Amino acid sequence: MSAKDDIITRIRTARPDVSSDTLSGAHTIPRNYLRSPSIPEGIVNRFCERVADYKARVERVPAADIPTAIAAALKDMDATRVAVAAGLPEGWRTALTAAGIDVVTETPGAELDIDALQSLDAVVTGSAVAIADTGTIILDGSATSGRRALTLVPDTHICIVSVEDIVDGVPAALARLTPTSPLTWISGPSATSDIELQRVEGVHGPRTLHVLVVDSSV
Repeated sequence: MSAKDDIITRIRTARPDVSSDTLSGAHTIPRNYLRSPSIPEGIVNRFCERVADYKARVERVPAADIPTAIAAALKDMDATRVAVAAGLPEGWRTALTAAGIDVVTETPGAELDIDALQSLDAVVTGSAVAIADTGTIILDGSATSGRRALTLVPDTHICIVSVEDIVDGVPAALARLTPTSPLTWISGPSATSDIELQRVEGVHGPRTLHVLVVDSSV
């Protein structure tokens, strides 16, 4: 008899009122998660408010103005050497180069050299899904999101979020994700506090997070 069998036998003896199916785990656990929007009106506004609460910069821009908005944000932060996720439109990289920014395009499958990563001022990526209730952005390691190391080492992260990818809560977000993907959940810039509650930023990831919320219908 295994230790598990021994434990189950003792529980059955102590709780004769509990069915064997319950103890064996054969019963079905209801998962009636709320999957319909709890905030159908103003879901994008709610997301932007939550992101701002984390001390991240958030900006809503029309789809046609994305390259200009990215370049302006990088210039404002004096970022001159920038990595761009491989899956983002080529036109964005061209616009950044024309603005005098040294653009490094991620090469999927290639080794990420730590010295090269540390030489970057910022990284620009897309995102997989965003959660309005928590202000969380999720990257899934795809060509649009970029690899995890690419978004954790540079000091500044500019993240593009489409309004079509904003959902109300965590259950709705999980329904859109592949659980085996390397998921990175971002809730504001990297920050932590020591025992004296002194806030320190940039320890576990980017010190600055700039979110561009894009409405493709505009």
